[in-house]
Amino acid sequence: MPSTDTQPQVPPRSTLPWLKLRVRLSEIIRPNELQVTLFWAGVIGFMGALASVGFRKLSEGVHWLLTRQGPGYVDSAMHMDSWHRLLTPVAGGLLGGLTLYFGAFFSRRKSTTDYMEAIVLGDGIVPARSSLVKCLSAMFSIASGASIGREGPLVQLSAVIASGIGRLRKTTTLKLRLFVACGAAAGIASAYNAPIGGALFVAEIILESLAMETFGPLVFSSVVATLTMRNLLSEKPLYKIPDIQLQSNWEILPHLILGLIAGLAAPWFLRLLRRSEWAFSKLHLPVYLRMALGGLVVGALSIWHPEVCGNGYSVVNRVLHGDYLWSVLLVILAMKLAATAATFGSGAAGGVFTPTLFAGACIGSLACQMFKPFWPGHALQDETFIVVGMGAFLAAVTHAPIMAIIMLFELTLDYPIILPLMLACVVAHYTSLAFEKKSIYAESLARKGVGAYQRQLSTLRVADLMKRDPVAVHDNADFREITSKFVSHRFNYLYVTDQAGAFLGAIALHDVKGYLSEEELAAVVVARDIMHEDIPTIAAHDSLAEALDRFAQHDGERLPVLIGDDSRRLIGSLSKNDLILALAERSKSPTQTAAGQSSESAANSS
Repeated sequence: MPSTDTQPQVPPRSTLPWLKLRVRLSEIIRPNELQVTLFWAGVIGFMGALASVGFRKLSEGVHWLLTRQGPGYVDSAMHMDSWHRLLTPVAGGLLGGLTLYFGAFFSRRKSTTDYMEAIVLGDGIVPARSSLVKCLSAMFSIASGASIGREGPLVQLSAVIASGIGRLRKTTTLKLRLFVACGAAAGIASAYNAPIGGALFVAEIILESLAMETFGPLVFSSVVATLTMRNLLSEKPLYKIPDIQLQSNWEILPHLILGLIAGLAAPWFLRLLRRSEWAFSKLHLPVYLRMALGGLVVGALSIWHPEVCGNGYSVVNRVLHGDYLWSVLLVILAMKLAATAATFGSGAAGGVFTPTLFAGACIGSLACQMFKPFWPGHALQDETFIVVGMGAFLAAVTHAPIMAIIMLFELTLDYPIILPLMLACVVAHYTSLAFEKKSIYAESLARKGVGAYQRQLSTLRVADLMKRDPVAVHDNADFREITSKFVSHRFNYLYVTDQAGAFLGAIALHDVKGYLSEEELAAVVVARDIMHEDIPTIAAHDSLAEALDRFAQHDGERLPVLIGDDSRRLIGSLSKNDLILALAERSKSPTQTAAGQSSESAANSS
């Protein structure tokens, strides 16, 4: 609180050197707003990785309880009797559905738990209780061998941690959304051991921006998450890929055709998922019976081919090493698609990102077998087509070719693959886009109001972005109060008001240093003596464009916000970083925001 004493005070002589050191150190190590954001992005990445490790260990324990087998869903299914293989996914689906059903009664917040909606729709709040219920449900489904990926709950856990950190820090809505985006990047990175791919996944698919104000924190969070996972679990590459070499530049041609095939197949895959979701909804069954029925489909298919169980990591590795004939692989692919559609359509919480890679690997292998009889000279390398097929199908399904290229390159770390991978991903993306412009999740966003939020962004005013009750002192505040305010807060400017709260000016941190060595002056100086009156201000009703112009006249990171042109009362402060984030969001049209969202996101909603 500002001092009400009329007699200026100075700190005692014995404490002045210590106070002087504190102020000078605070200036030297005083981080700006972006650096603080990077710090918290690193914390989010670390916490997200810990949550990922915990989820993996817990799901492995539940898997053992259900199957009495070690890790590896396909291997476990192969060692179980037919009746056990049939009923295990049913039990997992039933437990997961009951978790969702009864968990709904304990959720305080009646809103979405989907992290992408929290980012895109502008709320930034991911409710903790319902998110944990959703992740627990996903754990039962995943542990029982449901055809769905674990990346969904890993991202969800990281996002809810990020949202909690942002809310505890009382950040603005835009900063909170960025924190949740950092959590999503950390979750993807920890799931795939792919830090660049994790950051690009969020930047390209969700934020649709590569501005450094957003992309920098995403990279920082995903790198910290990846390093943490590598230290805790000694993470190895997700897929064991042999050395890849192109025998001739002419091999680009069949890879381009592979991109075309993947682009044509992706819309049908998306429609299959939608159709399955529609069919299960027509049954009008409670969620636990729907998920049990979905598990029954997976269990029945696993009796013939246990390869349909789980997320498909082990099967893709076997495909990469040529363990399947094309006729067997074609059947496995068809059954895997059916199992994924049943799991997704029944409402299981999880992700279809990994099953998408599974389908792409099979398509690439089948395409290579198709081209080989007609290809002269050196034989085509199966591994190249499998990796390119994974990237091309991922690009076609997510409408995010850059992310697909980088992620598959991270998984292989093999430079010769980059040229055919780039071309195939671009061709697949544009081919798929010609037939299917939106994913399931994009349509879900449109139904839930993304267009309305974009219209809201276009009419934002300073009052919508400002942080209320900024740090300030009265004009008669003594030197001790001024100095303590600077030490306890990281801002470079301290606002000065009169007794009625009207803005008078600001004190720069640099101006305080000169009085630290002058005890006599420090004893008599008050805020009005050292404040600057020529500080640009902004009114609460002003537009964001006007705020941007005012920042051009001011070298600080914040602008004081006044109640209006006729009143000088200080009511808040506007952050330059929040303004840049808002302007980046406003530059996206509703159709851009809705288009190109992945089916992975859709699988994250229960």
